[in-house]
Amino acid sequence: MTLRIDSADTDFEPLFQQLLDGKRESSQDVSDIVAGIVADVRKRGDVAVLELTNRFDRTHFASAADLRISEAEIDAAAASVTPEVRAALQTAHDRIKSHHEKQKPENQIYTDHLGVTLGTVWTPVDAVGIYVPGGLANYPSSVLMNAVPAKVAGVSRIAMVVPTPDGQIAAPILLAAKIAGVTEIYRIGGAQAVAALAYGTATIAPVDKVVGPGNAFVAAAKRQVFGKVGIDMIAGPSEVLVIADGSANPAWVAADLIAQAEHGAGARSILVTTEKGLADAVAAEVTRQIDTLPNPTHAREGWEEHSAIITVASLAEAVLLANRIASEHIELALDDPQSILGSIRHAGAIFLGHHTPEAIGDYVGGSNHVLPTAGTARFTSGLGVLDFMKRTSILGCDPSSLAALSAAAITLAEVEGLDGHGRSVSIRLNR
Repeated sequence: MTLRIDSADTDFEPLFQQLLDGKRESSQDVSDIVAGIVADVRKRGDVAVLELTNRFDRTHFASAADLRISEAEIDAAAASVTPEVRAALQTAHDRIKSHHEKQKPENQIYTDHLGVTLGTVWTPVDAVGIYVPGGLANYPSSVLMNAVPAKVAGVSRIAMVVPTPDGQIAAPILLAAKIAGVTEIYRIGGAQAVAALAYGTATIAPVDKVVGPGNAFVAAAKRQVFGKVGIDMIAGPSEVLVIADGSANPAWVAADLIAQAEHGAGARSILVTTEKGLADAVAAEVTRQIDTLPNPTHAREGWEEHSAIITVASLAEAVLLANRIASEHIELALDDPQSILGSIRHAGAIFLGHHTPEAIGDYVGGSNHVLPTAGTARFTSGLGVLDFMKRTSILGCDPSSLAALSAAAITLAEVEGLDGHGRSVSIRLNR
């Protein structure tokens, strides 16, 4: 049953904390299983990847060479997609590319008042692995959200992995890859795909960073290979928080809550509102709309088991709760969303006003939909161009600027007991 609480209730704080602490992922401990898979791939390479893929995806590939999807297969799949889908993917690609191009940083080099040259140079990661949930599940938008920022950053090699249960893959996934310029694609998934990207095999060259969402096994594998490679984040169940006042349309709010709940796998939708009447209307509307879905199971589970409606005395109080929740998505269903926008410090993405459903951000808004979940927006950001770039510091002294800085540097070296450090400075001052 969906949690209903009011901030004025005497038991509000323990109930709210229980909501924050609630576990929404499977309690199954997959760490040991994944560790075995990763070790197997490191030891046996292609042989292990082939065996695991045939076992878990119910395929019958004869050799590791069969794991790579050829350009002819990509072209054939792309050609089979309807013009409407092709146009939608191209629109999404172009908007994502345009927005992310504005994130690309510029190099900065300057000389300060002592004559010291300082600066920052940005360079892209050489090779990135993109994990895409696959098979008959159809998430071409995830291909674009991961590949386009990498391309904008200047990554020269993008290797994509996608599971193909029973040998099947949704054609729009391959079309999205083609539009994004990704041609190196392997039909593997799970922990074995992450391990292959991280450590490499005879068929799959290792990458420097692995990005993209996946199930509990993929998340565990990303945790275990971190350090060998970089990762973007550990994505948990999806979530939305809607802050609404009396100006909100209850049917629209309900539709947005359902849109998030239908992700299943622990997805959560929370409404925080100043109006008890709106809370009641939204609750009734969610029930009505779920019953109209062709497949309501996931939406009903997400709404009844993990979601909540919270009533508060003011929008200021709603903001306080929003910052504690630090939701992946926050919708401001208000006539004047700008009035509280500056007060929201912790969110993966914020959607402004009544005409900005979160689903627009999922597909064609241009912003990225790979976002921090489970409160991690308190300390991290959504995927962007900077995730595929590295910042290198530049420093240069001439004789006069070295002389000006030398006394302080030598003193600090002595304080730290590192005489060699000090000597490397002082030796340059000798004539």
